[in-house]
Amino acid sequence: MDKKKVVVPLVCHGHSRPVVDLFYSPITPDGFFLVSASKDSTPMLRNGETGDWIGTFQGHKGAVWSCCLDKHALRAASASADFSAKLWDALTGDELHSFEHKHIVRACAFSEDTHLLLTGGVEKVLRIYDLNRLDAPPREVENSPGSVRTLAWLHSDQTILSTCTDMGGVRLWDVRTGKISRTLETKSSVTSAEVSQDGRYITTADGSTVKFWDANHFGLVKSYNMPCIVESASLEPKYGNKFVAGGEDMWVRVFDFHTGEEVGCNKGHHGPVHCVRFSPGGESYASGSEDGTIRIWQTGPLTNNEQDGSSNGPILNMKDAADEVTKQIENVHIDEEKNEGCEKANYAE
Repeated sequence: MDKKKVVVPLVCHGHSRPVVDLFYSPITPDGFFLVSASKDSTPMLRNGETGDWIGTFQGHKGAVWSCCLDKHALRAASASADFSAKLWDALTGDELHSFEHKHIVRACAFSEDTHLLLTGGVEKVLRIYDLNRLDAPPREVENSPGSVRTLAWLHSDQTILSTCTDMGGVRLWDVRTGKISRTLETKSSVTSAEVSQDGRYITTADGSTVKFWDANHFGLVKSYNMPCIVESASLEPKYGNKFVAGGEDMWVRVFDFHTGEEVGCNKGHHGPVHCVRFSPGGESYASGSEDGTIRIWQTGPLTNNEQDGSSNGPILNMKDAADEVTKQIENVHIDEEKNEGCEKANYAE
């Protein structure tokens, strides 16, 4: 790129303390949604496209470290420093159940079939709760080598991915045996691990490196050194041709997946960036920061190269093209309106 474009984000206020986790739902008949976790103890639900505030989940008494939505965006879950994980009705905001733990809970994840909730934290124990029997004791998978930092399901809920706060590596657990089947080695602690939407890649951030792993054969596909220590990275879901990363220098950077070249740099946060995530359609990505704000950045119109398709994604067919045009028209209407929960950031950098 000859000149990097200045992207003006939607700025979402509401949290009074740092935003430490973000999670997008898949696209549902009602659109897609964004849930955020913050040290202010109140996870928030937003319209994923506009950033408009929908509701706040109230009930935790400590920092919330992780949050997620099930694939239908009907239920939310949160993991907190108050020694609990909570299940919420995402439509009403009601607390459906509180799963008590013996120490800080750092991570939670719904299974793909939405019947199970996985939690982990400082206890070094993975717990699997049956959401059809909320009062039943969980299945416990013990012997995590360190305090659990992140969790994810893959392989149709047959495998669990976990990382630790105090040591490097990504651990893959066989759900049937409850044992670690493989470890993907990293030098530093992995602060972010994301399974790509198509199930092909695992994207990790450790130290000042972003790595992409084959999610089926577990080989290292690409590894790129970043300009600073990064806390989070996310791969564009539709074409897989770019990724975003954010970290301690407060900037949200965009990179080419194939070359690692920086193709964009978004400035605006006033504190380190703790989490970045692409929306499910790839038309925008969100960042959460120490400054307590969420910023939603538009990816921009597709280039000719992207429309021709890429080696990592499908070729844009007529239906996709029509959807893209519809989305752009909707975005024009959205920009014309003043959104209550968000305001345009006015700055020139």
